[in-house]
Amino acid sequence: MSDSAGTKRRMGRNAPTVIIVGHSTLARTTVVKLLERELAGWNIIDLISTESLDRVLGSEVRLIALDLAGRSVESSSLRDDLAAITARFPEAPITLLSGTDDAIIARQALKVGIRGFFSTSLPIDIALAGLGLVLAGGTFFPQLLGAVTPGSNEDSPARNEAEKRLDDRTQHLAIADFTPREADVLAELQCGCSNKVIAGKLNLSGHTVKMHVQHIMRKLQAQNRTEVVARLVQRAADGRDALPN
Repeated sequence: MSDSAGTKRRMGRNAPTVIIVGHSTLARTTVVKLLERELAGWNIIDLISTESLDRVLGSEVRLIALDLAGRSVESSSLRDDLAAITARFPEAPITLLSGTDDAIIARQALKVGIRGFFSTSLPIDIALAGLGLVLAGGTFFPQLLGAVTPGSNEDSPARNEAEKRLDDRTQHLAIADFTPREADVLAELQCGCSNKVIAGKLNLSGHTVKMHVQHIMRKLQAQNRTEVVARLVQRAADGRDALPN
């Protein structure tokens, strides 16, 4: 069922399944190991190429992650891979694994129906939050939101630039429907932070954070935190698509 001899992870045809497609054995194995811990009881299947997809027919495929491998979204190779996937699993959301954070590539991917864009620079917790978002029916394109990727050095230029981008995003959100403090909380929600972490970062009580989250959910007509981020990501993508190129 898998191209990798070491991949023996199937729990049965009826178990929800995630497929990882990529030529690099190291990259595939790393993603598989991570998902095994996060999605206990799921089938995590890794394939070298889309030519092996027929081996997985009949499985309950919930998501397919395809390695971009340096290709452009317009490349015939990627288009062929996407066509092969949609022909066999038309209902499964497709995400791309990329070595770059290029917002132009992310925008192109969104326009052709890709549901998530995961670069290797993403912190694991944010990547996992994005995975949950896609599985819940949302889209994950942090490049289109100027998502912050915190560095280890608090005083580094990269850290300062990340903080500036966070401030810019917060100001935008404050103008659009949210109070300044709600925008602060919302920016942290987008990064996958828990209420406890948000309270510590913003110097607020847990009760106050919970109240702000409830207000945000009401304004976005969302039922939970995952749906909050899903609606916000889609809103941002729609707004950017409306801008002239």
